[in-house]
Amino acid sequence: MRRWARYLLPVVALWAAALARDQFDHWVDATNLPPILAETSVEVRDRKGHLLRAYAVEDGLMRLGALPHQVDQHYLDMLIAYEDKRFHRHTGVDPVALLRAIVQATWNGEVVSGGSTLTMQVARLMEDGSTGRWSGKLRQIRVALAIERQLTKEQILGLYLTHAPYGGNLEGVRAATLAWFGKEPTRLTPAQSAMLIALPQSPEARRPDRNHPLARQARDRILDRLADTSALSKSDADAAKTESVPAQKRAFPVLAAHLADRALGDDPDAMQHDLTVDADLQASLETLAQRAVLGMGERLSIAMLVADHETGEILASVGSAGYASQGRREGFVDMTRAYRSPGSTLKPLVYALGFDEGLVHPETLIDDRPVTFGRYAPQNFDGAFRGELKVADALRQSLNIPVVLLADQLGPARIMSSLRKTGAVPKLPGGKAGLAVVLGGVGVTMEDLVRLYAMQARGGSSVDLIWRQGAVQAPERHVISRSAAWQIGHILSSIAPPVGAPRNQLAYKTGTSYGHRDAWAVGYDGQHVAAVWIGRPDGTPVPGAFGGELAAPVLFELFQRVKPDLVPLGPPPPETLTVVSSQLPQPLQRFAGRNAVFKAPADTPKLTFPPNGARLAELGGSLTIKVRDGILPLTVLANGIPVATRLQRRDVALDFAEKGASTLTVIDAEGRSDRVEIWID
Repeated sequence: MRRWARYLLPVVALWAAALARDQFDHWVDATNLPPILAETSVEVRDRKGHLLRAYAVEDGLMRLGALPHQVDQHYLDMLIAYEDKRFHRHTGVDPVALLRAIVQATWNGEVVSGGSTLTMQVARLMEDGSTGRWSGKLRQIRVALAIERQLTKEQILGLYLTHAPYGGNLEGVRAATLAWFGKEPTRLTPAQSAMLIALPQSPEARRPDRNHPLARQARDRILDRLADTSALSKSDADAAKTESVPAQKRAFPVLAAHLADRALGDDPDAMQHDLTVDADLQASLETLAQRAVLGMGERLSIAMLVADHETGEILASVGSAGYASQGRREGFVDMTRAYRSPGSTLKPLVYALGFDEGLVHPETLIDDRPVTFGRYAPQNFDGAFRGELKVADALRQSLNIPVVLLADQLGPARIMSSLRKTGAVPKLPGGKAGLAVVLGGVGVTMEDLVRLYAMQARGGSSVDLIWRQGAVQAPERHVISRSAAWQIGHILSSIAPPVGAPRNQLAYKTGTSYGHRDAWAVGYDGQHVAAVWIGRPDGTPVPGAFGGELAAPVLFELFQRVKPDLVPLGPPPPETLTVVSSQLPQPLQRFAGRNAVFKAPADTPKLTFPPNGARLAELGGSLTIKVRDGILPLTVLANGIPVATRLQRRDVALDFAEKGASTLTVIDAEGRSDRVEIWID
């Protein structure tokens, strides 16, 4: 029996140990684990990966996901050396550290060292459990053992880096470094690393913005402990103690806020949105926007948009003077996407189409004179007339009558079709285009205008604007010829810059909508295109607001911030006709329109004053008329009755006392005539 017992007892012992191990494994495997994938903040990043904006999770926490490779390696070495030096060797529980903690607690009557591994801390963070009771500690041990069987060490470390608390609403090492140091955790000093190790142990008590001395003491104590390990030398620890501790928590970046909201709305399930925006340029232009409207009243706002017209990528998008601005500025409204009147900014497109149709050339002479189209009688902004001048000068001076004359020949439908080819989606009041569209009688967005001017900058081919990295470009569409695009750029780049702005030959155009509701400036060089809008989001007038005075100076400063030196527009295409007016073909020397053969000769009499449709105050019995051209003597009729005959002058004061509507007619010696309709109050 003794001999059998000698062989049987070891077998029984091994069987009992195996049974205990099986029961232990079953106990661990049966652990009900908490959710491992917790909600993290949605992040919006720029073209270089820099954080533009982060959204808080539902409970208001800023919890930014972090993986070990995104964090400074020296910090990770210090963290493991301090918190869990056998992290890479144990299976969730460090028996040596746990036994030491029990002995120290028994001997001293209080907890001296926790004995918790990083895996156990992750278990506590995932369950938000307590460590003060043995039952809580036992639960952490069980969860830690189960976690180690399901996750890799890298994944466990990533959970700690994402969930560790750092005071207030901060969770995760990335949220901590952004809030306390203003940077990502890719490169940290030993002092910063020690601070990040100290905070999770007592995140509220050691918050540097609330208890600065305690935060410094905790950091220095960790530096002293680490100086005894291979993770940090004594000299490095002493040097780290001299580094200051942050006294205030920094605000998280909120750049391109409107575009970030747009990205989130476009794809609400994505946890990261990578935009084409450049964070540095975006920050610079947001500062410019706030400064530009300073002192202009609480209701005035501003918007800016910058794109690379070669790729169509939006590099900066400023939707208002301040996303969270107080008062009546309505900063939450993204004015880059709001429909507004473009004022005169569509005129270059009309002239470019006129060039392509062979109706005009930049050197063609065109008449700036009173004109009517049915009931529509366009007027120049200042109410004056310049007479005959070159088309290029008419565009530079942004005169209304010449461009409407040209639009009448092209037809509003042709102009709107070309605008839509650029990718714009204009809105027409009443649904039908009239001649007034070329003077701003149509609704467009800032993005529409940037598309239009990008097309001109690209030699007449459209480009789609994209703001999300990796977005697929729409096929480009031919809108105007290369030569017409170059001619437009050549004219716009010769417009005098605003006072104090550099003469850098930026091709730009300003616009002011009816009632001074919108002030625009849009421009481009050989690489970039940009637009500036200033006005009130609610559409009410801004008395005295002009695009040339308000928006143009901001546009020039914007381009200085994009880059100090502009990229030249380039030489004219070979097919471009670059001659003076006298060298043009006869039909192009003076604008006459397609129906010129049916029109009266240019020297027929013209009543230049009063203009057609004029509304005059009470005259006191006298009306002065002015006539241009025609062969003397002249005859004047008022409502069909002769009031002056055999006139040898082209201006004369007539006895005229009638009120209300009247028709004035002038007839020259050859029977040719002109007439106007007026109203006398």
